[in-house]
Order: sequence, then C-alpha cells, then structure tokens
Amino acid sequence: MKRVSEQSKAKLLVIACGALAHEIVWLQRLNNWNQIELQCLDAELHNRPKLIPQKLRDKIQENLGQYQSIFVAYADCGTGGEIDRVLEEENIERLPGAHCYSFYATEERFSELAEQELGTFYLTDFLVEHFDRIMIKGLKLDRHPELRDQYFANYTRVIYLSQRQDAELVNKAKVAAEFLGLGFRHLHTGYGDLDSSLQQQILKFS
Repeated sequence: MKRVSEQSKAKLLVIACGALAHEIVWLQRLNNWNQIELQCLDAELHNRPKLIPQKLRDKIQENLGQYQSIFVAYADCGTGGEIDRVLEEENIERLPGAHCYSFYATEERFSELAEQELGTFYLTDFLVEHFDRIMIKGLKLDRHPELRDQYFANYTRVIYLSQRQDAELVNKAKVAAEFLGLGFRHLHTGYGDLDSSLQQQILKFS
C-alpha cells in the first residue's frame, strides 16, 4: 500500500494496542527496526472491545498518505470481525489470531491449550503488570468484590503467557490467580507471532 512518493523515506506505521507498546518498542530496539513508527490506542479498550474498530478507523484515516505502509498490531480482540471489516476498506494487514494470547503462544499452541481446558483465563506481561488498573479497577471489583464470582464463574484456571523471563512477574501472576480464586500455570512464550509478523512487514522494506 504505497501512498507517498518514492523519494520519501520508507516508513512503516504500526498502529497497536497500548498493551503491546512495551513489547514492540523492545523488539524494535533489539532488531534495529528503524523503519517502524509506533502509535498506540488506549490499552483500556481491552475492556471495551466494541470501541476498537472505530478508534482504529479514525487513526488510519488520520495517517493515510503519510507512510508507505500501515500495519495494525491487533488481533480480532473480541470485536467479532469488525476490525477486519475496517482493515479491508484500506487493504491493511493485522496480527494473526483472535487475541493477543493466541499470537503470543502461536495459533497451534494456543489451540492445544484451549482444547485442554476451556475455562482458562489468560494473562500476559502487560496484564500482570497492570492487573490492578485493568482488571480490578477496570471491572470495578475493588468496589463490588461480589462481581468476581459472576465474571469468573466459568473459569477454572489462569495461564500466564510470559514474554519476559521475570520471577517477580511470575509471583504477581500467582497473586492475581489467587485473587480470582483460580488455579495457576505459567508458560513462557516469548513474543511468538508478534515478532515474526512484524519481521515480515519489515522485510518489505529491504
């Protein structure tokens, strides 16, 4: 998708969920991806997925014509295909899968986990670090603790899919699982398809 002159510097705009900002910046520095510019939507949309498609549309329209290419670092994220409908309008690609858990774990591995036990609640590094703000306060469990058992009645375990090797985050994830009254399992996934998908986009500029 080329919308700038050939004389312009090649740039890839990545429009991402704020929950992926730290990971994308880290990969950008690690791999020296100078072609990438990152813009993020509010991570708290995690709790209001119906708002994501229009927010993405607005951000895309705001930036069309300013970059050689745009890539969206979102999965479907509970929008029921609405993100894909927005992206089809501009022929823009996104990360694979239904949500960040699946692209971190990779689709095949995530499918295996889901089949093993349907009642699984997933955490990532971001959700562990911001569990109080996103989950407890975001779902108003601090003011209405009785809602916990309503929201999580069908869950039996937490799986923490970690991107970094960090013992402190593992301990925080265990505390989160205890707060939810669920069993706990930790799997280190690294960056999975987030890394490989961004790498594929970067190769278009080589």
